[in-house]
Amino acid sequence: MPKLLTVWGRANSVNVMKVLWLLDELALPFDRIDAGGAFGRTRDADYAAMNPNATVPTLVMPHGYTLWESHAILRYLCRTQPGGNQFYPEAPEARADVERWMDWTLASLNEPMRVIFWTLVRTPEAERDMAACARAHEAAERLWRIVDAQLEGREHVAGGFSIADMAMGGFLHRWFALPVERPPMPRLEAWYARLQARPAYAKHVAVPLS
Repeated sequence: MPKLLTVWGRANSVNVMKVLWLLDELALPFDRIDAGGAFGRTRDADYAAMNPNATVPTLVMPHGYTLWESHAILRYLCRTQPGGNQFYPEAPEARADVERWMDWTLASLNEPMRVIFWTLVRTPEAERDMAACARAHEAAERLWRIVDAQLEGREHVAGGFSIADMAMGGFLHRWFALPVERPPMPRLEAWYARLQARPAYAKHVAVPLS
């Protein structure tokens, strides 16, 4: 049998989820090896040779090429695998729009959502910094309002369904699954419902928080 591409990373990592989601959308078979968090492995010498950052995911292609950083992996898979261009358009302005929202997810949305998630899901109650969590919640709510406004007249964040949605979709699920107050954002809620209807999102992303 031909060798499959491999994804190193635990399934409950929001960054691994993005990659698994795209692989399923592309109908690409793959192997996944648990790494990161309780599974360790990311500081072992063989893993460090692939990814010196000790982070997940790391993609290993059948021909031996390795790549880390989840958004770089998304772009690479779309450029190299059949069907990828439907999620990563060729037209310069359409592509720039997709990349803008991918970059914005990392530069702006990632940190407040990380603080809320780690505080309420992965930190024992007695050790939680609820003041920091409240500040992060305020920042996240402001940012989700930007997305809600962006979705006016659009079904997805960059127009058509794309890797911009995949980049942000894990954080979107956490926003609606976390025990936090959420002001009404009808367009954001409708977008979440559309993503939940996609089998690959339901399988890899819209899962219990852990």
